[in-house]
Amino acid sequence: MITPGQTVGPFFGYALPYDGDSELVPAGRADAIRLHGTLFDGAGEPIREALVEIWQPDARGNVPREPGSLHRDGWTFTGWGRCEADRTGHYSFSTVLPGATDEGRAPFFAVTVFARGLLDRLFTRAYLPGHPANAADPLLSSLPAGERDSLVAVKEPDGLRFDIHLQGERETVFLTHG
Repeated sequence: MITPGQTVGPFFGYALPYDGDSELVPAGRADAIRLHGTLFDGAGEPIREALVEIWQPDARGNVPREPGSLHRDGWTFTGWGRCEADRTGHYSFSTVLPGATDEGRAPFFAVTVFARGLLDRLFTRAYLPGHPANAADPLLSSLPAGERDSLVAVKEPDGLRFDIHLQGERETVFLTHG
């Protein structure tokens, strides 16, 4: 028998966030960018008491295999981070742009959402805006334009914005995993 996942909150704040959890690289690093956004419910209201995790390769497309993600040392890139959504549903990471893991593949951030009321976590991707490999990416090219757009971040002066809509007209495409 398969058992369902568990909801995450509101108790997650006592055990899951940790110092430096959203800083995959220090914000002042030369190649640091900000990946941020807001979580929205089906009515368009911000969701607080949620966690967003990202997994990503480094800028050269190498998937990190370094231990110690929970103990940031300021220079080792582990490719993983976690951020608690604030009272306005906003999350923010300091990281680097991911590189493509294979020739001709579109680079992306793997994104996981945990929130109160979800029986299991949600998986999605945040692709880089305007990347030439996006057009040939198997996932992106399989989706209608509106759904495809829900997976592409928006460029901003200091990085990328990726809003996540759990339901509704602007619902983000979510993926199955497992």
